[in-house]
Formats: sequence, structure tokens, C-alpha cells
Amino acid sequence: MNIQIYALKKNFDTQKAERFFKERRVPYQLLDLKKHKLGQRELQLFARRLGAQNLVDRKSPEALSHPICYNDDPQYILETLAENPRFLRTPIVRNGEQVTLGADEKTWEAWVRDSAKGDK
Repeated sequence: MNIQIYALKKNFDTQKAERFFKERRVPYQLLDLKKHKLGQRELQLFARRLGAQNLVDRKSPEALSHPICYNDDPQYILETLAENPRFLRTPIVRNGEQVTLGADEKTWEAWVRDSAKGDK
């Protein structure tokens, strides 16, 4: 299992993700999106798995004041998010090709369970 947590700030869901993996002794990598620039491949993977429109934080006042919140064109959304990751909804938790958005403990639990089966 190769867990990466993409986050902008230590919000409640990000803390929940970190705590989940720490409690289960699953190593993870926390990627601060203020320092780590997302590549096109990463963004395209996130969009394929989650939908480009779902990646936008539509509750953020900053994003709401930008046209990205009112545009449904996936290409425009991905280009804008590549330049302005502050509009992303986080945390995005990645396990290889699998991706979740927000606190999705059921899916993370399945990843841990599947990983434990593979170890035996």
C-alpha cells in the first residue's frame, strides 16, 4: 500500500485521514499542495476517478469568487487547478490508482483489509 494524502491545510478531514492511517500503522506521505505542485497526470487521475467538477471546493469563499465554480468544462477546471491548487477540495487520498476525496473511512478500511490479505 502506498498512501499519499494531498492537503492544503490541516482541516478536520485531513486530520481524520492522518489519524486513520497512523492508528493502523500504515505509512503515508503528506503532500502539502502549497509546496507540492500537482502534475497533469495526477490531476487527470483525480478527474477520472472523482470527476473534475468534484475536485473544486465549492464551499470556499475564494473559489466561489472565481469562475472555476461556475464552469463545468473539465479541461478548464484541470488547467485552473494546475495553476491554482487552492481551489481544490481536500484531502485527496491516493493509494496507487485508487483515489478518495474527503474523509472516506469505508474505502480506506477496504484498502487496509485488502493490503493485509495480500501480506498473508
